[in-house]
Amino acid sequence: MYADIAKMIDHSLLNPALTTSDLDAGCRLARRYDVASVCIIPYALARCAELLHGSTVVASTTIGFPHGGHTSAVKVAEARQALADGGRELDMVVNVSQVLSENWQFVRDDIAAVVNVAHAGQAKVKVIFENCYLRDEHKIRLCEICGELRADWVKTSTGYGSGGATIEDLKLMRKHAPAFVQVKAAGGVRDLDKLLEVRALGVTRCGASRTKEMLDDCRRRLKLPPVEE
Repeated sequence: MYADIAKMIDHSLLNPALTTSDLDAGCRLARRYDVASVCIIPYALARCAELLHGSTVVASTTIGFPHGGHTSAVKVAEARQALADGGRELDMVVNVSQVLSENWQFVRDDIAAVVNVAHAGQAKVKVIFENCYLRDEHKIRLCEICGELRADWVKTSTGYGSGGATIEDLKLMRKHAPAFVQVKAAGGVRDLDKLLEVRALGVTRCGASRTKEMLDDCRRRLKLPPVEE
């Protein structure tokens, strides 16, 4: 069904060069195609929530983006602001430096700080690993920590690192994250066939900027009428 595919997509509006008009148009596109969420530049989140009001599309934004090196206090402040602005899902970047240093207590506390604030505000958290910088043992430990903290998703990448989602990483994350933790792919899923491929691995969300192209293709294959502009 079309809805099953559309509700996998977090429409990404994170390019720093997007203008106010671009951001508004992206929110309206996401609403027309009835995707899962719009993940937008933090300053535009309140406007995004306003444009999505009354729809089934969720307003979301990023925390500690794109490098994860913010202090935990700053990440918490970002999370609180996002909740105040109407954000219902938060995509948080881990502190990559501390993951590579294997300072797991710091990493755990950093993730927990955001998860606790978000869950207290009835919002969900996607924890971004930025796998291109990590070894498999780091990814596995992060999956375990996210399970212990009841994070809602583990996510491959920001889309702004040196690499995005890979089939190998998605398989690894689905294997080592508890069943109640979902998996999100980001970076490199650019057409419907790739979206269907990662879906078959157990991926439930995918960050995408080519939403229109993918969902137009989906509707054509299902012999559905095009979405009205």
